[in-house]
Amino acid sequence: MKEEFTTNARRWYDKDPVLSSAMKTLEESDDEAQIKIALNLIKIITEHNISNSEYESVEDIVSATEDILENTKKGRWYDLDGTLRTAISLLQNCPESTRHEIAKQMAKNVIEIIKKEEDDEDEETEE
Repeated sequence: MKEEFTTNARRWYDKDPVLSSAMKTLEESDDEAQIKIALNLIKIITEHNISNSEYESVEDIVSATEDILENTKKGRWYDLDGTLRTAISLLQNCPESTRHEIAKQMAKNVIEIIKKEEDDEDEETEE
């Protein structure tokens, strides 16, 4: 059965099928992969926000994110690590069109990191 995405999604990221898939894969990844992806995601979002003149500097982005993080709940799977929590918060607070573009980059990044980890594991078992 094909999964349907509607505007009645339970989580904010389920409204976009690409983002939902990337978030699911990220959630199921190990801690090290999650941190790598989160750091890359912060970099992508920061560059995108500055190039679109939404913020003037990285400090502006961090300040805006800190304000949001202070006022949000902390019981979600991505709240367990500060870096991951910051990355997801940045993503959540992007405009929807920007979020969709970043989701595509995020999905590619998730796949690349998981494939690299699998390749590294295969090399270790061959030795």
